[in-house]
Amino acid sequence: MRLPLRLGTRGSPLALTQARMVAAALRAAHGWRDGDIVIVPIRTSGDRIQDRALAEVGGKALWTKELDRALIEGEIDFAVHSMKDVETIRPPQIAIAAMLPRADVRDRLIGAESLAALPHHAVIGTSSPRRSAQLRRERPDVTITLFRGNVDTRLSRLNLGEADATLLAAAGLDRLGRPEIGAAIPIAEMLPAPAQGAVGIETLAANTAVRDRIAAIDDVATSRCVLAERALLAALGADCRSPVAALATIDGAAMRLRAEILSEDGGECVTGEARFPPDRPEAAAALAQDLLGRASPALRALFTGPASGDPAPADPA
Repeated sequence: MRLPLRLGTRGSPLALTQARMVAAALRAAHGWRDGDIVIVPIRTSGDRIQDRALAEVGGKALWTKELDRALIEGEIDFAVHSMKDVETIRPPQIAIAAMLPRADVRDRLIGAESLAALPHHAVIGTSSPRRSAQLRRERPDVTITLFRGNVDTRLSRLNLGEADATLLAAAGLDRLGRPEIGAAIPIAEMLPAPAQGAVGIETLAANTAVRDRIAAIDDVATSRCVLAERALLAALGADCRSPVAALATIDGAAMRLRAEILSEDGGECVTGEARFPPDRPEAAAALAQDLLGRASPALRALFTGPASGDPAPADPA
């Protein structure tokens, strides 16, 4: 393996911050110098297309396909992603080599102190089916308007009065050095998106030298929890239109996985929980089947069962 290694990333401020986190962790683990990792920003389709929901223009692949191409064609050696932006079914040539320790998984509400404090008939800006459904479940009076773009873009639109409030991931705000923005919503009120708060690193499956170096910075607990959440998504067959939330945590010798699937208007919500050994993320499939089995035909129609394609819901930042 030859240095420097080229680390591919999206070019948003948050993506670049996360790339620098990965580079710093690798330098610390291996005693590498600053120049031994070169960050290569790559603009994705998801960054270019801001005026439509992801479901209308290609789903989660809009965040990954350009980085996947660069990796497969040898333009970069590895790539960093927010794991909730990564499709559950990945190209066979690409492997998830590590995840950094997970950050705050909660959502933050910007524009009000709590969901209950939102004005009557408030307009909420979001592009996430999960957030939209959960908001409508808690506050059926609200109206949802499409908000896409990076953190600053959405905050700017909020400040311009295009909405009364918006939601952002606490992890992203914290990583950008903006922990004071927004009010954290309790997990009991809004279960997060699968893989929210986790940063993952991918490389070519056949590149064992790079995979071994990256594996040195893997946080095992984070990887196990996120893989269980992704296994749930795969078993549900959720796509970018499917409102689904999930959170896995290590509880002693067991993994606890909480999940919910919702109708688009939030009127139906099926919740469930499972416990299984932490090294058996595939056990999440049983919970997926339980949720689907208790859902109405209309809710089940938002899911396809065992997945192919883009089962991760659109839930940016």
